[in-house]
Amino acid sequence: MPLLGFLLAVLVLGGFSGSAAWAVSEQSYLCAGDTLVATAHAGAVDAVGIPNTSAGTAPGAFVVLRWRDLSLQLPRSNSSGPPSYSDGKWFWGVDDPEHPRFSLLVGSRENFSCSR
Repeated sequence: MPLLGFLLAVLVLGGFSGSAAWAVSEQSYLCAGDTLVATAHAGAVDAVGIPNTSAGTAPGAFVVLRWRDLSLQLPRSNSSGPPSYSDGKWFWGVDDPEHPRFSLLVGSRENFSCSR
């Protein structure tokens, strides 16, 4: 048990904080009149040989979006080009960092206007 406690302490106190594989980038936007905070995580992936690595992300990376009463974790899509993230229901695209694309893809299919 002491070893387990030590390992948990290392994780909690930032054992991974210096690792590029766990790098985090947070940005704030205004989407449809409400603040949205997007936190991009590079994830614990080995991107060697993946042809569509873009902007420091690779499939396996993810973004967490906090907006209104939602907290969404969207995986990096396997598309080439600028990073985009989708779980099949929600979409987040950062081709234009000043005006990212945020959409609900099912049901009434809504696009939410966003700006930095």
